[in-house]
Amino acid sequence: MAYTTRREGRPLGEVETWIFDLDNTLYPASSGLFQQVQDRMNAFIRDRLALSPEAAAELRRTYFLRHGTTLRGLMLEESIDPHEFLAFVHEIDLAGVPPDPALVAAIRALSGRKIVHTNGSVRHAERLLGHLGLAESFSGIVDIVAAEFDPKPALAGYRLLLRRHAVDPNGALMVEDIARNLAPAAELGMTTAWMRNDHDWAAIDADGDYIHHVVDDLAGFLAAAAVLQNREQRS
Repeated sequence: MAYTTRREGRPLGEVETWIFDLDNTLYPASSGLFQQVQDRMNAFIRDRLALSPEAAAELRRTYFLRHGTTLRGLMLEESIDPHEFLAFVHEIDLAGVPPDPALVAAIRALSGRKIVHTNGSVRHAERLLGHLGLAESFSGIVDIVAAEFDPKPALAGYRLLLRRHAVDPNGALMVEDIARNLAPAAELGMTTAWMRNDHDWAAIDADGDYIHHVVDDLAGFLAAAAVLQNREQRS
């Protein structure tokens, strides 16, 4: 089954704006792309702070859990230049991310705007959307720079997205692989969908009552939503 519904939010056929996380959401975690990003984070930390590979990897994880992103921790505790960090860690090979024609078709079939909300950079998002064949489907990207490096789940970025794109949160649905990042979306009135995965750090608080849908197959979930939209428009 593509998804399960835990509680009612905005009916899928009435969603007006679709907000998507990027990494491990619009492509499968099994592609190993985020592992490349993590490896480059480790290398950056190792070289900049003169740490062993093991200590660098542990610091990356510690800062992620403590601050929401490794970058935020490096900024606050090590005074690292965030632009330099982002430029380095996002120089990755996208060849391992497989094409997903079913997802492309499902997103194209959806009525309403589609916006990316990412703790990465605009350049990283644009590269990935282009690689996936989704660039033309999205009308906006709100990245970590726009949020002044205050990462999800901090409310600032969500509020910025609503203002910048004139989004009514009650008509919006957010899809995200890190469960705790959906709490602010629900607080603001959005319907939420958690992309189920096996990463322990992504599943923290996945049993929260702020999650409306649990998604196992994003293409299937969105295709079902598009069918419901069509029915709503014909009625």
